Amino acid sequence: MDDSRTIATVFGARLVEFGHEVVIAENGQIAVERFQASAPDLVLMDIEMPVMNGFEAAKQIRAFEATQQWAWTPIIFLTASYTPENLITAIEAGGDDFIPKSSPEGVVQAKMKAMARIASLRAELSLANRKLEAQASQDGLTGLFNRRYMDRRLDEQWRDAIRSGAPFGLLMMDVDHFKRYNDHYGHLMGDDCLRAIATTLAKVAEQVNARRLARDAFAARYGGEEFAIMLPRCSAEALGEIARATVEAVQRQAIPHIRNADWGVVTLSVGGAYIGRAEGPLAPLFRRADANLYKAKEGGRNRAELA
Repeated sequence: MDDSRTIATVFGARLVEFGHEVVIAENGQIAVERFQASAPDLVLMDIEMPVMNGFEAAKQIRAFEATQQWAWTPIIFLTASYTPENLITAIEAGGDDFIPKSSPEGVVQAKMKAMARIASLRAELSLANRKLEAQASQDGLTGLFNRRYMDRRLDEQWRDAIRSGAPFGLLMMDVDHFKRYNDHYGHLMGDDCLRAIATTLAKVAEQVNARRLARDAFAARYGGEEFAIMLPRCSAEALGEIARATVEAVQRQAIPHIRNADWGVVTLSVGGAYIGRAEGPLAPLFRRADANLYKAKEGGRNRAELA
């Protein structure tokens, strides 16, 4: 990206000879736009450019990168004036190196190789960090999102719902007579039971999103044998439909539970809460869902209570 089309063309040709694919931008604003559109592996940019100079373009590129999954793209400034002041400003703007336009091809190629090695290492580190973050957000037993992740993501969804005045639904659920299940079948079978239920709840959330009954619905393990499904932007009718479908889906698994005397299989009690326009703190919604969960248990279990 350079203010002189001739110099940009020459540098572009040199880079093509090195085996690189090149995209040229005519000014700083276009440079930022093309960066966002193509996510290049390396940026070569002049300081003085029309519309927006290289320093400001670099700042905007770094700001955009901060919103993306990938970690970092090397930015090398090209200049005819190699001064300490320009070097300092370039680094502070987010640049990584500084090359005079008159540099021999060998110097340019060596700089690019160095930046490419660093970028590759940073990409590997970013991938490793994302994997660690994913592991930290998952419940080790069931594979669902864990309570920590649920709280963080739910806060974000709730703030978004408040900003847009959107409805919000929540389902809290508990495996019926799970202590009896563990006492009779053993804890290993209990773990298998929880994993099977978690798989079913994850499928329910996927179907909710596929049918657009809610937006960004997800299931999480709340703790022990308790689970939750978050339902941003769902309707009251959809909340009832999803709650009933969840109860029925778990019963259809037909996991034997002879100490669940009324049903003979593993079942689920569900308590729901709904607000037509999100406002205020989130805690009251959880309290209502939890109260309804206890009503579902008192009402015979294997059912949903949404009143």
